Amino acid sequence: MKKNKITIFGKKCILYLNENTEYILIQPVDENDISVLDNEVKHIEENTDRNFSLVAFKIEDWNSELTPWEMPLLRGKGNFGDGAAGTLEFIKNDLIPSLSEYINVENKEIKYILGGYSLAGLFSLWSGYQTDIFEGIAAVSPSVWYKGWIEYVEAEKPLSEKIYLSLGDTEEKTKHQILSKIGDNIRKQHEILENSRNMKTVLEWNEGNHFQNPDIRTAKGFLWVMNK
Repeated sequence: MKKNKITIFGKKCILYLNENTEYILIQPVDENDISVLDNEVKHIEENTDRNFSLVAFKIEDWNSELTPWEMPLLRGKGNFGDGAAGTLEFIKNDLIPSLSEYINVENKEIKYILGGYSLAGLFSLWSGYQTDIFEGIAAVSPSVWYKGWIEYVEAEKPLSEKIYLSLGDTEEKTKHQILSKIGDNIRKQHEILENSRNMKTVLEWNEGNHFQNPDIRTAKGFLWVMNK
């Protein structure tokens, strides 16, 4: 697998490329994610016989580029932004078309899977309701505590065929009034998906808090979608 670092339409990207790729895994990342990407990819390689490539792109403003609508920040002044639509447009209109320069896609039915951790998990989940270009979504410890999220998914229908959800088993054990909703909300999210027609979904519980083994947890999400 070749590893390249390039810039696509102003965004820093890290490509892990295989010839004859069946799946392209797409992941928004921050600096912490980038530091463990090699280990994430290694874990995926060791646990599947699927031929995949992974494309990660760096998010510069984590609190704005990944969130679908505004809400107050959890601490301090200011708001989360509404930049998710722009980030999804980048993936659809800029990133995926540009990959044809690096991956031979002629006469192939390449499947795209979008995944991410934390707010990138929320973004991935939201994107699965916006477009059908992704065969599956890996929403790993997604920020489903987000204001208005449950109301949104109760009113909308998922467009991706497979949605993986996971959470750390101590993430909901917090005194923070908003963050403590994450356990109930992800259970509700899973229930809604289970009641959706023609959906494959799972809710997997990992040991530990939100910051434990994000690379392995994300790898497990991508693996579930690929192997289903």
